[in-house]
Amino acid sequence: MCGIAGILDTRGTREIDRDLLGRMNQSQFHRGPDEGGVHFEPGLGLAHRRLSIIDLSSGQQPMFNQEHSVCVVFNGEIYNFPALRKELEAKGYIFTSHCDTEVIVHGWSAWGEACVEKFRGMFAFAVWDSQQRSLFLARDRLGIKPLFYSLLPDGQFIFGSELKVLSCHPDLPKKMDPRAVEDYFALGYIPEPKTIYQDVYKLDPGHTLTIKQGQGPGELNSHEYWDIPFTPVSFNSEQDLQEELIQRLREAVDIHMVAEVPLGAFLSGGVDSSAVVAMMAGLQQEPVNTCSIGFDAKGFDESVYAQQVAEQFGTRHDVKIVDPNDFDLIDQLAGLYDEPFADSSALPTYRVCQLAKQRVTVALSGDGGDEHFAGYRRYRWHMNEEKLRGFFPDPLRKSVFGLAGRLYPKLDWAPRVLRAKTTFQSMARDPIEGYFHNFSILVDEQREQLFSASFKKELQGYKASEVFRYYADKAPTDDPLSKVQYIDMKTYLPGDILTKVDRASMAHSLEVRVPILDHKFVEWVSGIPSGLKLQGQEGKSIFKKSLEPYLDKNILYRDKMGFAVPLAQWFRGPLKAKLRASLLDGGLAETGMFDNNYLEQLVNQHQSGQRDNSASLWSLLMFNESLKQL
Repeated sequence: MCGIAGILDTRGTREIDRDLLGRMNQSQFHRGPDEGGVHFEPGLGLAHRRLSIIDLSSGQQPMFNQEHSVCVVFNGEIYNFPALRKELEAKGYIFTSHCDTEVIVHGWSAWGEACVEKFRGMFAFAVWDSQQRSLFLARDRLGIKPLFYSLLPDGQFIFGSELKVLSCHPDLPKKMDPRAVEDYFALGYIPEPKTIYQDVYKLDPGHTLTIKQGQGPGELNSHEYWDIPFTPVSFNSEQDLQEELIQRLREAVDIHMVAEVPLGAFLSGGVDSSAVVAMMAGLQQEPVNTCSIGFDAKGFDESVYAQQVAEQFGTRHDVKIVDPNDFDLIDQLAGLYDEPFADSSALPTYRVCQLAKQRVTVALSGDGGDEHFAGYRRYRWHMNEEKLRGFFPDPLRKSVFGLAGRLYPKLDWAPRVLRAKTTFQSMARDPIEGYFHNFSILVDEQREQLFSASFKKELQGYKASEVFRYYADKAPTDDPLSKVQYIDMKTYLPGDILTKVDRASMAHSLEVRVPILDHKFVEWVSGIPSGLKLQGQEGKSIFKKSLEPYLDKNILYRDKMGFAVPLAQWFRGPLKAKLRASLLDGGLAETGMFDNNYLEQLVNQHQSGQRDNSASLWSLLMFNESLKQL
């Protein structure tokens, strides 16, 4: 795992500031502490930080072909590089290393922009072709590895693995994007391709971008080379489907285990990580290295289940019990994520990566299983609401449920069966708006109260729901469950889950691999009928049934806990003063972006016990922490 950076003069061949590129590269030292390299030629500078995983003795970057006409900087892993190497050698290409990077070098020469379609793995890379005077950027299909870029006013194109790399450039316009702020307070993250800054972007997953030198910047148009197909799979029986699922999962895990450094796995005790460990245990003779963290708080600790799986497969298991008041990292998170990021599970994710790095350099995780197999509760809620929508004509449904949503009180303290306000509000909307409403941290009505009048003018009517609407219209499926899964895999997965893990792991120079998101596995699973993923009220049904020969039912069928932290208690206890200072005493109150009366209302309601506003308050607290970094 590594970090990449670069500067290209799109208007000509002006000299690149070597010290500046060095600072950009050094800002991501944590991504690759083993080695660093740079390359300069007229109008171009490329830089790389290396975390050595494969071919430790060679494989330094930037890497060139024999003619020095093609140069590559690369972050990630190409898991099928041995097969591609043989294919390229048959075409006459000569390899001088044993690393996967050289496959990209010669793959570009052999296949051009189509080379990316050959690669199986997680990656973000840049290829400079001096003969074509072109820079080619690519990001993997699911967005596992990040890639940021911007075209500066003077015609310089800059890119890097993290936003902090671009922020080092003194000419980067750091004007906040109001639409990104609206997205953040709805979703808790800033979805691709936006960043917190206008004119700074994330390359979308499954996309490439080509920039020609000397032809003027023009428009930066990316190209989509892959999408989730949802092509129905054929099978004779559900039993046959289960057996094929395990075969494909085992193959995906196997290809992700290639490494010349210590390798292990995260083990939470949930279905997905346990499935990965089960496959690993059957693929290697020595015990699997596993690690997990537990919480000294009832309702948040899964370590007992992780221990059960570890004992079953005889892993070398390491567990660390974390104090439930482990909030010392709050001030560091903004520096890790570079822009507002409100997933509080970033705290325990940081700790488990810290623990894993003590024993391994590469860790496999179970990320992606919930999006892939419909494991989230919100999928169940969505499909239940869809059934209800079918009983009411649209005008009647909007009228009845719209009125109920306005009149029904918000009963955060009540049993779940009585907390119907959000459901009524969702039922008054169409399916996509309803799903977005259920997903939102601060719903439309709350964001309307949160923002000041002047900030709402800057938004010019933009609503974060447009992000979901865009992907709903683009989805290659009409199945209602598959459609919202598609939305999540284009938004929540890269924007939240994979971002969280990438920054937390790279902070410790740890490479995390996600075999459940192997694109060949994703393609196949997308074609499984949605009714086999969510059967009745059971999410991940086909996945769990397939795993019954490997895992106990109390692992497979227990209630999902997640990687939660006790925010509600924090804001009424040890973080009470910090919260008020950040939101009310200066901090956000002085930005002019928010209605200060509403900020005070949110804080007072929560701290008095009247409502649980912890998710909203956390998003505001983390926004304030990020403002200090921007």
